[in-house]
Amino acid sequence: MEVATGKSILNGIAIGRLKLYRKEGAASSASAALTPQEEWKRFEAARIQAQEQLVALYEKALAEVGEDNAAIFEIHQMMLDDEDYLDAVKGILETQGAAAEYAVTATGENFSAAFAAMDDAYMQARAADVKDISQRVVNILTGKADTCLLGEEPVILVADDLTPSETVQLDKSKLLGFITRYGSANSHTAILARTMNIPALIGVEYDDSWDGRLAVLDGYNHCVYIDPAPDLLTSMEEKQKNDLKHEALLQTLKKKPNVTLDGREIKVYANIGNAGDIGLVLQNDAGGIGLFRSEFLYLESEDFPTEEAQFLVYKRVVETMAGKKVIIRTLDIGADKQAAYFQLDKEENPALGYRAIRICLTRKEIFKQQLRAILRAAAFGTVSIMFPMIISVREVRDAKELLEECKAELREQGVAYGQVEVGIMIETPAAVMIADELAEEVDFFSLGTNDLTQYTLAIDRQNPKLDHFYDPHHPAILRMIRQTVEAGHRHGCWVGICGELGADQTLTETFLRMGLDELSVSPSAVLPLRKRIRSLDLSKEQEA
Repeated sequence: MEVATGKSILNGIAIGRLKLYRKEGAASSASAALTPQEEWKRFEAARIQAQEQLVALYEKALAEVGEDNAAIFEIHQMMLDDEDYLDAVKGILETQGAAAEYAVTATGENFSAAFAAMDDAYMQARAADVKDISQRVVNILTGKADTCLLGEEPVILVADDLTPSETVQLDKSKLLGFITRYGSANSHTAILARTMNIPALIGVEYDDSWDGRLAVLDGYNHCVYIDPAPDLLTSMEEKQKNDLKHEALLQTLKKKPNVTLDGREIKVYANIGNAGDIGLVLQNDAGGIGLFRSEFLYLESEDFPTEEAQFLVYKRVVETMAGKKVIIRTLDIGADKQAAYFQLDKEENPALGYRAIRICLTRKEIFKQQLRAILRAAAFGTVSIMFPMIISVREVRDAKELLEECKAELREQGVAYGQVEVGIMIETPAAVMIADELAEEVDFFSLGTNDLTQYTLAIDRQNPKLDHFYDPHHPAILRMIRQTVEAGHRHGCWVGICGELGADQTLTETFLRMGLDELSVSPSAVLPLRKRIRSLDLSKEQEA
């Protein structure tokens, strides 16, 4: 048995085979679309190749696991011949002028969502299948081999590192946990792992001999056991069962209010990275979405997503939330979240550079495209817009002015849109210091404690060497949070936290006593946070 240690970013146990992920080179196809007719020819060629792969897989499965288990590959072949599926791909190519890769991906997502929403269990099971066949075609179009996550058995993924865009695209149904050699506990990749509720370790040294071996990822003890001894494997399986029992107990808190013993209520919302996280939001009974990280629409695309493509995603999320609040953070690209087609210059210190609202206010057509999409989606539910990385009143007014321009354009075009709350992220010391002035411009504040901690303590949260010095409990951070709450309330703004600190239960009582109105956390943290809130009595003095 081998033991390797690292840093845990989510407590939990994962047991399964290790799978080394070796990254492919750049995609072979150009991101710019050809004519719809040429893109259709590309799609047809890829579809035929995918059919050939599925025939080979069927024959292999038939010989190895029998006809019943091989039948799934026949179903996949039929799906690739389905007239509705083919018409949907062609429709996107012709109406949006999109590349075949985008048309196939969008069709797969739309059909998958439709199947998942059906009452029939058989049809619900087809949701994963239609995404599988779509990914197979996209891999052929882009020149990529099938990824390790398209295998039959779920795995513990091992990689040097995973970018935020790679992490958010992982097939959750085939992922037990992940282990990386690099990365920081405070990175966006770590945040996404917590969102997906996947046990993970970073800073782990591994070698090629790990591939395919049985392992236990122990998030509680920050280690991984390769080829675990039988008695250890038994004890870990028992611990995993206890975790599931604890999770079942938390499920009894569904539909219960987030109210303290003395009657104080607080809103508990969820943070998401894309529309695929909606199931986790509903499963964990969040009161709304406090942070929709819209930049992942861009990170998952080969080119700038169109207004229509964005609108359809936002609309799906808003409709699914059925009247519950959805707060969409506008594009927060830059720093560790890079999309090549933005063609951003390399910077010495990107965390302090050209990112977020600074890009939006200087590349206005990109920004307005997103604002129009959000406004249109607001016609289908309760939507708020939140601007990131604000440091001045001027930035807020400029952003609001562009928002009004978009409303005027939509009115002129006769396009329906809804009214939205306008808020800002408080994630810089500058914003805290002028919070009174900013509060007069907006409806709400949401504290981004991850960046606020980084900028206040002058610590790069992407640098794992500084994890020891990164202290989100620093008195300066807590004072800034209190100062922001007080300023917001003086001017009628409600104030929440959408950073990782919101899920820190050692601070829940402190936050409630400060007067915070909302906490937005990873979906898996909603019910544990509800349990904590319902155990508090704020009429008593806080323990030291």
